[in-house]
Amino acid sequence: MPDNPIRRVVTGHDENGKAIVVSDGQPPLVHTDPRRPGYSSTDLWRTNATPAPIVHRAEDPTPGPRRQLPNPLGTVFRINVIMPDSQELLAMDRNDAREVFASMGNEAANTFASGASARHPMMHRTQTVDYAIVLEGELVMVLDHEDVVLHAGDVVVQMGANHAWANRSDKPAKILFVLIDGVFQEGLGQVAGGH
Repeated sequence: MPDNPIRRVVTGHDENGKAIVVSDGQPPLVHTDPRRPGYSSTDLWRTNATPAPIVHRAEDPTPGPRRQLPNPLGTVFRINVIMPDSQELLAMDRNDAREVFASMGNEAANTFASGASARHPMMHRTQTVDYAIVLEGELVMVLDHEDVVLHAGDVVVQMGANHAWANRSDKPAKILFVLIDGVFQEGLGQVAGGH
């Protein structure tokens, strides 16, 4: 569990349609990985349809096996803590990185950048539109040919691009994501390098 757990408040409606708190506490799913000490990924909520159904008391959609991506027509809302890049992380080969992504619930081969062109071991892309907000610290969004330094308060709209999140600082960083199921425009569905 992270040192600073996240409080999640979920609302709903009583039998008379009045607003109520359905749950208030820590989210049930926090993903960690021993290969990335200090890293955590907390799923806050998921939707599985568009438009998302609004009901009296929604069943919590986050428990169960970890899934990195949204279901078709769905969304994922999560917060990740990313530790400074370690020598072990930077030395990962593509097989190690595939294992890390598989542990996050993303084994799809088309999510990985070409090993020959990857500028960071965690380079990947997903068929999603992602809204990302840096909450704390500093991160570097590594793209195919450029790096973008991001600070707390900066916002990224990630349009299915090949990328990685690097922490080149000496402090943990926290980033909020909303992943929205998407469809690649014709010709964009292949990762450079043929993967």
